[in-house]
Amino acid sequence: MGQLNSPYAADLYGEIWLSEDAPSASTRKRLTAYLPGLIIVGVASAAAAWISQAYAMPVILAGLLIGLALSFISSDERTHAGLDLCGTSFLRWGIVLLGTQVTAMQIGSLGVAGFAGLAAIMALVIGAGLLGAKLAGRSNYIGWLAGGATAICGASAAMAIYALIGKDRLEQSQFTLTLVGVTLCSAVAMSFYPVIAVQLAFTDKQAGFLMGAAIHDVAQSLGAGFSFSQGAGEYTTIVKLTRVALLAPIVALIAFAIGGSAAANNNGILSKIRLPWFILAFFALLALNSFVTLPAAVQEYGLIISKTLLLFAVTAMAMRSRLETLLGQGWRALAPVILASITAFVAALGFAWGFL
Repeated sequence: MGQLNSPYAADLYGEIWLSEDAPSASTRKRLTAYLPGLIIVGVASAAAAWISQAYAMPVILAGLLIGLALSFISSDERTHAGLDLCGTSFLRWGIVLLGTQVTAMQIGSLGVAGFAGLAAIMALVIGAGLLGAKLAGRSNYIGWLAGGATAICGASAAMAIYALIGKDRLEQSQFTLTLVGVTLCSAVAMSFYPVIAVQLAFTDKQAGFLMGAAIHDVAQSLGAGFSFSQGAGEYTTIVKLTRVALLAPIVALIAFAIGGSAAANNNGILSKIRLPWFILAFFALLALNSFVTLPAAVQEYGLIISKTLLLFAVTAMAMRSRLETLLGQGWRALAPVILASITAFVAALGFAWGFL
């Protein structure tokens, strides 16, 4: 890729600038420039939260659908600064605050065999995403996105990986459709996996591993585990939080695999392994939480703020998607997500049945 002269060109990893025309420096300094977009996203996100509570719908899915329904709003340039803020800063800080929820001790409590099995499953799922992209004739970037999101923790992982890929290499409409697929598959899994575990007469540990290793979204994974039993829910929590803790190292490996832009890659291997600050901050916060017991209020409000920021980011990204392009993607765009989800279920089921 040649040298870009635009002042708002994507950086080494194509960090997300969602608007076609980035705000000028003077606009970025004025709070009032952000208000139109922020207010709209805030109202839409509040509506998504209400729908989620009233109709037991995943809140991320509700935010996506409302954002897509309001995508016409982004044609007004006054909303661009606020939408961009949500899609960049809110996204990154939401991912950072996930580090308040996991510790190295929780990972250790899984045991060597459990951790090795979980790591193998996650590798298989990412591979399935890449295979699904190849079979469907899509780019490898969609494969990394679908496989990584399914293997780690759903929407938050998808957004972290998309921040590495960037809009210059993967259209936002393709990202949005992949995110819809990930959240739908997770919702289906939450509904059916506990029933399957009951029919197979799984123990609490087996059921907990299945829910924790095969369901993408954190809340849905824990909900499915606790719907089976209290013991299964507790083990689900350990398995699922281990997957969340692996966000930083897996994203680092994906960053190495996909590299930066063509121009950046000419700088050698160091340009490939350089990570965005928010992934490093997530890992640092996880490390701090492992050695220092954070107050319960920090963990509680850290989760609430993280979920709120990620909801704002998803809603804003959906608003900036072009609906006509999204509808024209077809079923092939969902093939990597579907294959990755099936692989996660089969692999987790096989490990739980054969080794636990």
